[in-house]
Amino acid sequence: MPSTSLSAHRPVKPFWSPWVAGVVLGLVLLLTFVLTGHGLGATGFTTRLTAVLGGAAARSNAYLGPLLQDGSPLASWITWQVVGVAAGGLFAAWRAGRFRVQLDGARAVGTPKRLLWALVGGAASGFGARVSAGCTSGLGLSGAATLGIAAFVFLGAFFAVGLVMSRIIRGVQ
Repeated sequence: MPSTSLSAHRPVKPFWSPWVAGVVLGLVLLLTFVLTGHGLGATGFTTRLTAVLGGAAARSNAYLGPLLQDGSPLASWITWQVVGVAAGGLFAAWRAGRFRVQLDGARAVGTPKRLLWALVGGAASGFGARVSAGCTSGLGLSGAATLGIAAFVFLGAFFAVGLVMSRIIRGVQ
Protein backbone atom coordinates (compact mmCIF):
# COMPACT_ATOMS: atom_id res chain seq x y z
CA MET A 1 0.00 0.00 0.00
CA PRO A 2 1.52 3.34 -0.93
CA SER A 3 2.14 5.85 1.79
CA THR A 4 0.38 9.20 1.85
CA SER A 5 2.24 12.17 3.26
CA LEU A 6 0.47 15.28 4.51
CA SER A 7 3.70 17.02 5.48
CA ALA A 8 5.63 16.79 2.20
CA HIS A 9 6.29 20.54 2.24
CA ARG A 10 8.11 20.34 5.58
CA PRO A 11 11.73 19.26 5.96
CA VAL A 12 12.08 16.04 7.95
CA LYS A 13 13.54 16.69 11.39
CA PRO A 14 15.76 14.09 13.10
CA PHE A 15 14.41 11.91 15.92
CA TRP A 16 15.18 12.90 19.49
CA SER A 17 18.09 11.26 21.22
CA PRO A 18 16.82 8.18 23.11
CA TRP A 19 18.41 9.56 26.27
CA VAL A 20 16.57 12.87 25.99
CA ALA A 21 13.30 11.13 25.07
CA GLY A 22 13.67 8.79 28.06
CA VAL A 23 14.25 11.65 30.49
CA VAL A 24 11.29 13.59 29.07
CA LEU A 25 9.07 10.50 29.29
CA GLY A 26 10.14 10.02 32.92
CA LEU A 27 9.29 13.64 33.69
CA VAL A 28 5.90 13.29 31.98
CA LEU A 29 5.22 10.16 34.05
CA LEU A 30 6.19 11.97 37.25
CA LEU A 31 4.01 14.94 36.31
CA THR A 32 1.10 12.60 35.55
CA PHE A 33 1.39 10.99 39.00
CA VAL A 34 1.58 14.41 40.69
CA LEU A 35 -1.31 16.02 38.79
CA THR A 36 -3.75 13.13 38.44
CA GLY A 37 -2.72 10.57 41.04
CA HIS A 38 -2.53 8.00 38.23
CA GLY A 39 0.25 6.76 36.01
CA LEU A 40 0.17 6.41 32.25
CA GLY A 41 -1.91 3.73 30.56
CA ALA A 42 -4.25 3.12 27.66
CA THR A 43 -6.21 -0.12 27.89
CA GLY A 44 -8.59 1.28 30.49
CA PHE A 45 -9.87 3.61 27.77
CA THR A 46 -10.58 0.76 25.34
CA THR A 47 -12.46 -1.08 28.10
CA ARG A 48 -14.55 2.03 28.77
CA LEU A 49 -15.17 2.51 25.05
CA THR A 50 -16.31 -1.12 24.79
CA ALA A 51 -18.73 -0.53 27.68
CA VAL A 52 -20.22 2.53 25.96
CA LEU A 53 -20.53 0.78 22.58
CA GLY A 54 -21.91 -2.39 24.18
CA GLY A 55 -25.19 -0.75 25.21
CA ALA A 56 -27.64 -3.00 27.04
CA ALA A 57 -25.40 -6.05 26.73
CA ALA A 58 -22.60 -4.19 28.52
CA ARG A 59 -24.94 -3.06 31.32
CA SER A 60 -25.77 -6.67 32.18
CA ASN A 61 -22.14 -7.80 31.91
CA ALA A 62 -20.41 -8.32 35.28
CA TYR A 63 -17.12 -6.85 33.97
CA LEU A 64 -18.38 -3.89 31.91
CA GLY A 65 -21.59 -3.07 33.81
CA PRO A 66 -19.97 -1.30 36.78
CA LEU A 67 -18.21 1.10 34.39
CA LEU A 68 -21.61 2.39 33.27
CA GLN A 69 -23.08 2.97 36.74
CA ASP A 70 -21.39 6.30 37.46
CA GLY A 71 -22.44 8.10 34.28
CA SER A 72 -20.32 8.23 31.15
CA PRO A 73 -17.19 6.11 31.40
CA LEU A 74 -15.66 8.28 28.67
CA ALA A 75 -15.50 11.21 31.12
CA SER A 76 -12.67 9.41 32.92
CA TRP A 77 -9.15 10.85 33.08
CA ILE A 78 -7.81 7.97 30.99
CA THR A 79 -10.02 8.97 28.03
CA TRP A 80 -8.53 12.45 27.97
CA GLN A 81 -5.04 11.03 28.35
CA VAL A 82 -5.48 8.77 25.30
CA VAL A 83 -7.05 11.59 23.26
CA GLY A 84 -4.19 13.90 24.26
CA VAL A 85 -1.52 11.33 23.39
CA ALA A 86 -3.10 10.71 19.98
CA ALA A 87 -3.50 14.41 19.20
CA GLY A 88 -0.01 15.21 20.49
CA GLY A 89 1.52 12.39 18.47
CA LEU A 90 -0.20 13.50 15.28
CA PHE A 91 0.80 17.11 15.84
CA ALA A 92 4.43 16.19 16.62
CA ALA A 93 4.67 13.95 13.52
CA TRP A 94 3.25 16.73 11.36
CA ARG A 95 5.63 19.35 12.85
CA ALA A 96 8.62 17.05 12.32
CA GLY A 97 7.64 16.42 8.68
CA ARG A 98 7.14 12.70 9.42
CA PHE A 99 3.36 12.33 9.17
CA ARG A 100 2.25 9.73 6.63
CA VAL A 101 -0.28 6.94 6.46
CA GLN A 102 1.26 3.61 5.55
CA LEU A 103 0.96 -0.12 6.12
CA ASP A 104 4.35 -1.58 7.04
CA GLY A 105 5.13 -5.10 5.89
CA ALA A 106 2.40 -5.25 3.25
CA ARG A 107 4.90 -5.74 0.41
CA ALA A 108 6.55 -8.72 2.07
CA VAL A 109 3.41 -10.70 3.01
CA GLY A 110 0.57 -8.96 1.16
CA THR A 111 -1.95 -6.47 2.44
CA PRO A 112 -4.73 -8.89 3.53
CA LYS A 113 -2.30 -11.14 5.43
CA ARG A 114 -0.59 -8.14 7.04
CA LEU A 115 -3.93 -6.71 8.17
CA LEU A 116 -5.00 -10.11 9.53
CA TRP A 117 -1.73 -10.49 11.50
CA ALA A 118 -2.11 -6.95 12.85
CA LEU A 119 -5.67 -7.71 13.97
CA VAL A 120 -4.68 -11.01 15.61
CA GLY A 121 -1.67 -9.43 17.31
CA GLY A 122 -3.70 -6.46 18.52
CA ALA A 123 -6.46 -8.69 19.90
CA ALA A 124 -3.93 -10.92 21.67
CA SER A 125 -2.14 -7.88 23.13
CA GLY A 126 -5.43 -6.35 24.27
CA PHE A 127 -6.56 -9.60 25.88
CA GLY A 128 -3.20 -10.00 27.61
CA ALA A 129 -3.31 -6.42 28.83
CA ARG A 130 -6.71 -6.93 30.43
CA VAL A 131 -5.71 -10.26 32.00
CA SER A 132 -2.50 -8.78 33.43
CA ALA A 133 -4.34 -5.64 34.62
CA GLY A 134 -2.39 -3.25 32.44
CA CYS A 135 -0.75 -2.54 29.11
CA THR A 136 2.93 -1.93 28.46
CA SER A 137 2.61 1.69 29.52
CA GLY A 138 0.18 1.15 32.39
CA LEU A 139 1.74 -1.93 33.91
CA GLY A 140 5.25 -1.75 32.51
CA LEU A 141 6.05 1.96 32.74
CA SER A 142 3.84 3.16 35.59
CA GLY A 143 4.09 -0.10 37.53
CA ALA A 144 7.88 -0.17 37.26
CA ALA A 145 8.02 3.47 38.38
CA THR A 146 6.22 2.44 41.58
CA LEU A 147 8.49 -0.64 41.87
CA GLY A 148 5.60 -3.07 41.43
CA ILE A 149 6.80 -6.69 41.19
CA ALA A 150 4.09 -7.50 38.63
CA ALA A 151 5.48 -4.79 36.35
CA PHE A 152 8.94 -6.35 36.23
CA VAL A 153 7.51 -9.84 35.69
CA PHE A 154 5.32 -8.46 32.90
CA LEU A 155 8.17 -6.61 31.20
CA GLY A 156 10.41 -9.68 31.27
CA ALA A 157 7.65 -11.88 29.87
CA PHE A 158 6.69 -9.24 27.27
CA PHE A 159 10.22 -9.04 25.88
CA ALA A 160 10.78 -12.81 26.02
CA VAL A 161 7.54 -13.55 24.16
CA GLY A 162 8.34 -10.81 21.64
CA LEU A 163 11.71 -12.39 20.89
CA VAL A 164 10.23 -15.89 20.56
CA MET A 165 7.40 -14.69 18.31
CA SER A 166 9.85 -12.74 16.16
CA ARG A 167 11.81 -15.96 15.59
CA ILE A 168 8.66 -17.95 14.85
CA ILE A 169 7.23 -15.42 12.40
CA ARG A 170 10.49 -14.65 10.61
CA GLY A 171 11.85 -18.18 10.87
CA VAL A 172 14.64 -19.30 13.16
CA GLN A 173 17.98 -18.30 11.68
